[in-house]
Amino acid sequence: MLGALALLGPARSGQLRVFLLTVTVVDDFLAVSIIGFVYSENIRLIPLLVSLACLTALWLLGRARQWRAAPYILVVIVLWFSTIESGVHPSLAGMVAGLLIPAYPTQRHKVEAARELFRDFWQSPSAASGRAVSRGLAKGTAVNERIHEYLRVPTALIVVPIFALANAGVDLRGGLLIEAFSARVTWGVVLGLVLGKLLGIGAATYIAVRFGAGRLPQGVGMGSVMGGSALSGMGFTVSLLIIGLAFGTSPELAGQATVGVLVAMVLAAVLGALIFRVAATKLGEAEADLPIVLEPHVDPEIDHIRGPEDAQLTLVEFVDFECGFCAHATGGWDDLHVHFGDDLRYVVRHLPLVDIHPHALVAAHAAEAAARQHMFWEWLDFVFTRQNALARTDLIGYAAEIGLDVDQFVADLDSDAVAERVQRDISSAQSSGARETPTFFVEGCRIIGSYDARTLTKELEHSRRGARTSLQ
Repeated sequence: MLGALALLGPARSGQLRVFLLTVTVVDDFLAVSIIGFVYSENIRLIPLLVSLACLTALWLLGRARQWRAAPYILVVIVLWFSTIESGVHPSLAGMVAGLLIPAYPTQRHKVEAARELFRDFWQSPSAASGRAVSRGLAKGTAVNERIHEYLRVPTALIVVPIFALANAGVDLRGGLLIEAFSARVTWGVVLGLVLGKLLGIGAATYIAVRFGAGRLPQGVGMGSVMGGSALSGMGFTVSLLIIGLAFGTSPELAGQATVGVLVAMVLAAVLGALIFRVAATKLGEAEADLPIVLEPHVDPEIDHIRGPEDAQLTLVEFVDFECGFCAHATGGWDDLHVHFGDDLRYVVRHLPLVDIHPHALVAAHAAEAAARQHMFWEWLDFVFTRQNALARTDLIGYAAEIGLDVDQFVADLDSDAVAERVQRDISSAQSSGARETPTFFVEGCRIIGSYDARTLTKELEHSRRGARTSLQ
C-alpha cells in the first residue's frame, strides 16, 4: 500500500501516510483479535496458563523498567510456543506481547548519560568502557523501538516475502482461473477488499468529520482520503491468513479466494490512482502533507536574529524552552557557528508545546519580555541551562540574575504585546508545518528527519551550492 501510495499518490503525502498506517494498525488489530477468538480450537489449560504467565512477566518487566531486550525476547519465545500448544492462534499472543513491551519517547537525561560514557571511552578506550557506551546507548531508547529496529529488515526482506510465497501461490492448471472468475467466493473477496475498504474507511472518515467526532490531518482532503482508502484494499497478509484458516479444508475455495485477493490488489491500485487524479484535478488536492515552506519569511524588524542580518545562509529553529533537544540545549548552534561563521544567520521562533510542557508558554513570554530590554539572546543562553525550573517565580528570579529591570520584566511578562508576539510565532509554526520541537528550516524549507549538527551542516552546504549554481 505504501509503495503504491508513493508511486500513484500525491507528490508529498506524509500526513496521508500516517493516517493510513494508523487505520491499518487498528484494522489489523481487530482482524487478529477475530482470528484469535474465532479460529482457536481445542483449548488446553496448562499451556494457556503458561501463556498468561508469560504475558504477566512481560508486564512486570515493563513495570520494573527493564531496559535490556534479551529478557523480553526470551519471554516472547516461550509465549509463542505455549500459545501454539494451548490451541489459541499465536497471532493474538504476538499482538498482545507487542503492546506490553515498553515504548516511550527518548529522555534527555539518558542521552546526556550516554554522552558522558562515550567521553570516557574517547579519553580511555577499552573493552569495558566500550560495553558501558553500548549499555548507555541502549538505555537511551525504548525496548520496543530497539526490537523493532532489529526485526524491521528481516521481517521486510525474509518473513513477509516467504509468507506471501507460501500462501499466495495457486495452481492455475485445470481451469482454476476460469472457475475462479465465475465463483462467488472470488468476487466476494474482491468486493470486500476493493469496495469494502473504499466505502468503509472513506464513509466512516467522512461521517466522523461531518458530525465533529474527528478531523482530518492538516493538508489532507477527503479526495486524498478516498484514494488512500482504495489503496487499503491492497493488503494481503491478513487476508491470506484468514483464507488459510477459513478454507483450510477446501483447497478449491482457498484457491478461488486467493485469486480474489490478487485481483483485488490490482483493482485497488487502479481505483486509487483514478481517485487521486480526480482529487488533484477537480479538488486541487495535489499534496497530502504538512506545508514545508516557512511562513512568514524572516523579518529583521521582528524576528530574533543571531549573526549578520545579511548573511548568505539562514537557519530558523522553532524552540520550546522545556524541550531537552533544542539546539541550545544540545550545542548544535555552537558547532554550526564554528563551521559557517558570519555566513550564517540563526533565527529563533517560539513553539511552546503546552500539552507536553506546562511551563513552555510562560517561558516563551518571559523570553519576549527580556527581548523588550534587548537581552533576548542573553536570556535564551541563560535559561536553556535551567530547563528544570521554569515556573513564573523562577523566571522572575532569572531576570534579576542577568540584570534586567525586574519591574518592567514583570509588566511585560503579562502584557498583551508579548502575548501577541508569541502567538505570531505559534501561527507561523502552524502555517509552516512545524508540529514539534526542535523544527528547523534551511533557507525557508523545513528539514524532515534528523536535525543533528552534521545533518544541518550538510543541508546548509547543499543550499549554499545551489545558490551558487543558480547565480552561475
